[in-house]
Amino acid sequence: MKKLFLVLLAVAVLSGSSIILSPLAQAKEITQGAHVVAYYLHGTFRCPTCYKLEQYSKEAIETNFKDALASGKLEFKVINVEDKGNEHYTKDYQLYTKSLILSLIKDGKETKWINFDKIWEYVGNKERFIDYVKSGVADLLKEAQ
Repeated sequence: MKKLFLVLLAVAVLSGSSIILSPLAQAKEITQGAHVVAYYLHGTFRCPTCYKLEQYSKEAIETNFKDALASGKLEFKVINVEDKGNEHYTKDYQLYTKSLILSLIKDGKETKWINFDKIWEYVGNKERFIDYVKSGVADLLKEAQ
């Protein structure tokens, strides 16, 4: 039993504070620091292209930014702007169609946002689409450091 305790203690010390902090405390640390939220924003009616935009966005983010997602430095959210309570996204981000928005949050406040409007142009070329999203997310994550 004593040996198990020492092993667990060593793991906790070597792993850093993430084991010591509760998930709530970790979330609070992230909201007080900087992180990026990627929103795929859509309406109720969705065509096959709209679904493809979401699929490619999700793939680009989940494939290339696993560590940032796991640490909370990056979030990916799919939101229907026509659902009650979500209408503000249309005005906040000056939307006229389905969009991928990246939002930089510092100390709990949005300090910058980018509309990835070329996703419509690149939807016919998956590789170009993924590169476009990957590059933009990487750039904004650097600003979140």
